[in-house]
Amino acid sequence: MSLDTPVQHRTTTAPAAPAATRRPRRRRTSQSWATHAVRAALIVVWLGSWEITARTVIDPFYYSMPSQIWDKLVIWFTDGTSQGSIWANIAVTLEEAVLGFALGTLAGVVLGVVLGRSRFVADVLAPFIKGANAIPRIVLASLFVIWFGLGMSSKVATAFVLVFFAVFFNAFQGAREVDKVLVDNARILGASRWDLMRSVILPSATSWILASMHVAFGFALIGAIVGEYTGADQGLGLLINHSQGNFDAAGIYAGMLITTVLALVAEWLITQLEVRLTSWRPPASGQASGL
Repeated sequence: MSLDTPVQHRTTTAPAAPAATRRPRRRRTSQSWATHAVRAALIVVWLGSWEITARTVIDPFYYSMPSQIWDKLVIWFTDGTSQGSIWANIAVTLEEAVLGFALGTLAGVVLGVVLGRSRFVADVLAPFIKGANAIPRIVLASLFVIWFGLGMSSKVATAFVLVFFAVFFNAFQGAREVDKVLVDNARILGASRWDLMRSVILPSATSWILASMHVAFGFALIGAIVGEYTGADQGLGLLINHSQGNFDAAGIYAGMLITTVLALVAEWLITQLEVRLTSWRPPASGQASGL
């Protein structure tokens, strides 16, 4: 009799499990659709209000309006810009941003982790790092133009500086927050410094580093565009600068919109990278989620 009871229990409860798991999925799907619908409605209301206000209340010469911005984008992507093909300008800005992002991330992770694990070196360099971080970036952009000229190097340098500090402080804090028990256990098992870095410290700091990367690519784009705005012969920053000089508000908004799309695509790619790199971790409600 006792052997039959578990069998009956399994046969009666097994069909209920899929139904129980289906409900949360349906709920999540409906919430996702509702979220997208509300977002779309907000965009429609915002753009519609802007268009109507620009046609009836405010002067579109100063504030532009969505229809003018759309026309400007169509002209740029079909006929080109005053600085050549829009795709060439996008490619230049992207190349500068990606190079600055890659170099800044690499330097920020290496120095952040090293200083995070060496309290003495961190204490010695702390005032210098804080002082360098306090320098206005626009001043550095102007200085880089003098040092490196109007080419790509000055823009990459500006993007590098913006990305470096964003990643450095997160990597530093992530290395400091490593569980001391894990480090001690690894040392007891005979782990070398390299083994500790590779197997304990870097995996523990991964969430901190990836969280900073979500923000860092946006900083890289800002650095590239600020550098181009300061002085360049091609790029989205130059297009925005020329639009400002011509009092072309639609051109400024068009450049901003293209930059926003690039940043959102990069954010999605970084999110996919984060999912792959942290797939070994168990899901946790308090884990950093790429803010």
